[in-house]
Amino acid sequence: MNLQDFSRVLRTRWATVCAALAVAVLAAGAVTLLTTPLYQASTRLFVSTTAGTSVAEAYQGNRFSQERVASYAELIMGQTLAQRTIDKLSLDMSAEDLQKNVKAVTKIDTVLVDVEVLDKSPIQARDIANTLSDEFVVMVRELETPEDGTAPDSRVVVEQRASLPESPVVPKTARNIAVGLVLGIAMGIALAVLRDLLDNTVKDRETLEAIAGVGLVGSIPLDKERKTEPAISFDTDNASIAEAFRKLRTNLQFLAVDNPPRVIVVTSSMPSEGKSTTAINIALALAEADRNVVLVDGDMRRPMLGKYLDLVGQVGFSTVLSGAAPLTEVLQKTKFPRLTVLTAGAVPPNPSELLGSLAAQKVLSELRTDFDYVVVDSSPLLAVTDAAILAAHSDGALIIARFGKTRRDQLTHAVGNLRDVGAPVLGAVLTMTPSRGSSSYSYNYTYHGDATENGSKHSR
Repeated sequence: MNLQDFSRVLRTRWATVCAALAVAVLAAGAVTLLTTPLYQASTRLFVSTTAGTSVAEAYQGNRFSQERVASYAELIMGQTLAQRTIDKLSLDMSAEDLQKNVKAVTKIDTVLVDVEVLDKSPIQARDIANTLSDEFVVMVRELETPEDGTAPDSRVVVEQRASLPESPVVPKTARNIAVGLVLGIAMGIALAVLRDLLDNTVKDRETLEAIAGVGLVGSIPLDKERKTEPAISFDTDNASIAEAFRKLRTNLQFLAVDNPPRVIVVTSSMPSEGKSTTAINIALALAEADRNVVLVDGDMRRPMLGKYLDLVGQVGFSTVLSGAAPLTEVLQKTKFPRLTVLTAGAVPPNPSELLGSLAAQKVLSELRTDFDYVVVDSSPLLAVTDAAILAAHSDGALIIARFGKTRRDQLTHAVGNLRDVGAPVLGAVLTMTPSRGSSSYSYNYTYHGDATENGSKHSR
């Protein structure tokens, strides 16, 4: 993963990073709130030896004191002194418990020892620190005094006594939050990268083109209004999604300059990938360019065009194929100029057989003769074979992939189904792409003359 890929991951997976950051900071806050506050009281001890009469003796005495300091620090944190302090103050704790909260810190090349004591009570922390230091002075006197009772060579003085601590030193709120922030960011980035590596969905032009084997002819931005109103009013709507379909229309005209496709099947690998909405608005975009367009609902299992365009759905394609009505009587005009719709009609028991019949081919041929463009909204390729059958009798298919939802293996199998029946794949359309960030793609490409295997020229 290069720097550009890493930047793309952060932009597309920012929600994961933010979620991990929020969890880490909340965890740090919870730990801080649940941690028992501890107060710290400190004393300072001064270690000295009997001074000599000469400079050399004074120096040796100072070195002797420094050597003693390390040993004294171990004694301060030892069990014996802890027990003596407990007995002196009548504390309700064991020597081991007190040892855990006592720390002796020595300063290099000095004869000073800082004694730090932690306790839940600030008063008790102060009392323990002072008593511990006093008891240590007594202990050193006992240890350093010779048997003959002469003055000891080394002695300890409490240079600074403990005062009452005003605020707890544990928990360290600022440090905990800072650690939470750092860990949250690190975890968020790691999770974002991991999710991206494990993500098997189509999210970029390169992946889509590699799997489909054709160029990307359109990238349709996500527009929440399409849920309630699938059809775009191109006469008044100049939003980005309308412009996206206009550019898709332009790209369709360059797929094969000498013989541009006129009967176009719009299909996808799975449901809910924006297939029907895309088919409707491709037809509307073509109609806006002063073309007579017929939109055919070729999904006889789950027809949607009648509902989306507020048309009569009980008579239509299946009605004509069954011989119950001629084609001219079931075509319906819409409120959109130059757009006619052939709805699916009543749901038949054998859609695949009807769509693969000579009658279906004849209907598509008649529509090709009467209209400039025939746009067929078909069923998903992985659900049934209907779309592949229709695509085989058309000029080609547009394969729809939904950003972040269509899986690579699904798209591979869908394209394979089209190839198996010899259906030309005209191009790929990526739907519901984010309108901002690195996932927004430019889809106004320059077309050039290297032909694909189906004889069309595709964008690169």
